[in-house]
Amino acid sequence: MQPLRIVIDVRYIKDFGIGTYIRNLVKALSELDTFNRYVLAADPKDVPDLPALPSNFETVVYHEPRRPFWDNATYPWFLKGLAPDIVHLPLNNVPLLMRHPYVVTIHDISSFLFDGKSGFRENVRLHRFRQGLLRADRVIAVSTATKRDVENLLGIRPDRMRLVYSAPDPNFLNHQVEPNSRKRLLERFQIHYPFVLYAGRIRPHKNIPRLIEAFAVVRGQLEHEPRYRDLRLLIIGDEISRNPEVRRAVAQTRTEQVVRFLGFVPFDTLKEFYAAASVFAFPSLYEGFGLPPLEAMATGIPVVTSAVSSLPEVVGEAAMIVNPENVFDIARGLHEVLVDTSLRERLIARGFAQVRQFSWRRTAEQTLDVYREAARHS
Repeated sequence: MQPLRIVIDVRYIKDFGIGTYIRNLVKALSELDTFNRYVLAADPKDVPDLPALPSNFETVVYHEPRRPFWDNATYPWFLKGLAPDIVHLPLNNVPLLMRHPYVVTIHDISSFLFDGKSGFRENVRLHRFRQGLLRADRVIAVSTATKRDVENLLGIRPDRMRLVYSAPDPNFLNHQVEPNSRKRLLERFQIHYPFVLYAGRIRPHKNIPRLIEAFAVVRGQLEHEPRYRDLRLLIIGDEISRNPEVRRAVAQTRTEQVVRFLGFVPFDTLKEFYAAASVFAFPSLYEGFGLPPLEAMATGIPVVTSAVSSLPEVVGEAAMIVNPENVFDIARGLHEVLVDTSLRERLIARGFAQVRQFSWRRTAEQTLDVYREAARHS
């Protein structure tokens, strides 16, 4: 059997979420597979950030600037010149003139479900997206829920799709955080109170306004509880300015003094925020996979999350499950996890066990199987 020449598009390696997938998949493949040849198609600015890889990996630079219209022709032509046996596009973006054979990873379809757009242009976008998947030799879905959504919304046949779970960044699995380091972090951010934590993108489907409303309810319930008399909500995420309903929820609940927006924080800082939180709240309305709850579990804090899309599939019985469309049910979940010590301990223990169900080595093994299958199919 001849080795395959596998090209992986790593141009989005710095992106939030997708970047985590690309970095960890490449690293796991480099540790697993010494037989096949890998070519990483990268932006020039990303080359210094790529890790050291074994000799069967090489990096080539795509020098063209990102221009969505022209990329439909220029990027497939660039890839053809690399003489691939298979190309892996690790995100939901297939150029119009993409040539066989290729594999696409679908992380979610939230942009079609929650953007609120309609009309001719949106129909064209959906049609193009569907055609890219129909032409793919195989489509990887990161959860059963995502696989089901792609089948139902886009009509992609189940026999063309493969379920391959993602996994938390391995750096989260070392959940030990130095006490002095955590103390310095809290002092730097002037945090001297218990807090509920949300970390993730700020998007309409993340349901943050309802989380703020639920937090206001819980804070009122716990105002005479000594441990949580000064409870706060910390929100780590990007693009608050594009989502005015989040700020509006703070104003309407009169929680301006107890809800803090910290924006984007580096990985090491995020990990310490997880470890310092009293509870991690993630009442999202839709997730393709849902990494943040697993990241929180890996750092040893209890999780409250939603009973919808992929989240029950990912967290199993290791989290408090709530109805994300009901403010009072979110509040109930937060209240129970905060005040019930035995429940907290059970969730933390189950969380550590649940995280071990996912690994990048297993993801890489299954992805490599998809490459082989797609190459044979082509």
